[in-house]
Amino acid sequence: MARPRSRKRASVRIDEVELAAFRAGMRRRYSDEEILQELRAAAERMGRSPTMREFAQDPQARVHPQTVIEHFGTWNAAKRAAGLFPRRFLTRDELLEQLRGLGEELGRTPTARDLAARRRSLPSASLYAHTFGSLGNALREAGFEVLQGEERLERAIEQGAVLARTLGRLPKMTDWADARRIDSTLLSEWQVYRMLDVPRGAWTAFQYLVRERLRSEGVEVGPDGVLADA
Repeated sequence: MARPRSRKRASVRIDEVELAAFRAGMRRRYSDEEILQELRAAAERMGRSPTMREFAQDPQARVHPQTVIEHFGTWNAAKRAAGLFPRRFLTRDELLEQLRGLGEELGRTPTARDLAARRRSLPSASLYAHTFGSLGNALREAGFEVLQGEERLERAIEQGAVLARTLGRLPKMTDWADARRIDSTLLSEWQVYRMLDVPRGAWTAFQYLVRERLRSEGVEVGPDGVLADA
């Protein structure tokens, strides 16, 4: 038995062929690339990949979300075409694959800063922390080397000794910051600073450890931090 037509809906006759042609004409008001540019511009304004509701509420967006869907099938398909990270639930395996891909691109272990710089196209560090307990846990599960505690400090001291030999003196925080701009595998100067649990003068304490490492390698270091053979 056919369902009775709702009285709230008007009974109209529309030629399906003409309707399809009309819809196609309306879709041609915007090209696919124009719509993708709208999505990218909205993401730039918001600082993240927009949801459909956020895009609809963006006063600067020139197209309606439904127009986006009509062109690309789904909202997330459009965002993928725009190079934006779809904000949907990702499996652990998908998250790990994203990290591995970033590692291959960088040629090193990714950092939270790398993820932040690609926030429009990659998951956030906070999502990894929520899913794996920490970004470090996620990196280890993805197969990257992630040093902890004393291992990190040992690596920093080794790098400090190498940098001291290059400079001819014990490195200052500014020296370390300059070196890290060239070599992104170095920890940041603030990461090094916070590794040492001392009342004050953490960087001086780090310089002391570097000096002791150099002395153990037969390098004399003067009271002013200058290497004897510099």
